[in-house]
Amino acid sequence: QVQLVESGGGLVQAGGSLRLSCAASGRTFSSYAMGWFRQAPGKEREFVAAISWSVSYTYYADSVKGRFTISRDNAKNTLYLQMNSLKPEDTATYYCAAAKIINSSPRGYEHWGQGTQVTVSS
Repeated sequence: QVQLVESGGGLVQAGGSLRLSCAASGRTFSSYAMGWFRQAPGKEREFVAAISWSVSYTYYADSVKGRFTISRDNAKNTLYLQMNSLKPEDTATYYCAAAKIINSSPRGYEHWGQGTQVTVSS
C-alpha cells in the first residue's frame, strides 16, 4: 500500500512555471511506476506523464511534451512534475498515481492522491 499527497499547485500567469510534488508514504514507493494526471471541470481525467520505478522510462502526453518534466527521488519517496511555459489550457486539478506497470490509462493506476489545483491565467 502507498498513500500519496500532492503539493505545489497554485495560480500562475501564462508562460510561468510550477513544480508539483507528490509525497508517498510506505516502504514500497520505489517498486511502483508513477504517473501524473489532470482533470479540468467537465472533462475526463487525462494522462500527463509517467515514469518507471527505475527512472529508466518516461512518457508524456503530446500536449505537455517539451514543457513538463517528470522525475522521482526514490530515496525521498517523492515524485515531481516540473511545469514550464504554462498555458491557460493547463488549468486543472493535478493528481499523482501509482501503478505496478508504467502506462497512460487512469484505469491502470491503483493508488491516487487527492489532487492539487493549478490555475494558469492569461
